[in-house]
Amino acid sequence: MHNFEKLKIWQKAMDIAVEVYEVSTLLPNDEKFNLIHQIKKCAVSIPSNIAEGSGRNYDKEFVQFLGIANGSTFELITQLILAKRLKLANEDLIQPIINQLVEVSNMNFSFQKTLKEKINTNIGKS
Repeated sequence: MHNFEKLKIWQKAMDIAVEVYEVSTLLPNDEKFNLIHQIKKCAVSIPSNIAEGSGRNYDKEFVQFLGIANGSTFELITQLILAKRLKLANEDLIQPIINQLVEVSNMNFSFQKTLKEKINTNIGKS
């Protein structure tokens, strides 16, 4: 088990979620139940899956939840790109969030790799 609150990836994902919520207030109201809802849902899903995975009994389960978090990361990037392309939000607001999401994704892949190596090392000891 891992203390998720101490994980840099979780902290960064939480910061992004807050930022996404703040930016979503600037999006048009007619998108409230469509794109805004999806954007918020993905933003919350990233740190939530990291936290849930960290509470699992085995690192293999944690890797699975990190994979889900990474899927939500890419989904959110896609939705933000769509908001940019539809000119629903200024690129100056959206692009820094996308850059942070790419960084979180890279952290996630690296963390998954570390956990997988740990799992494989422990299998070899059995």
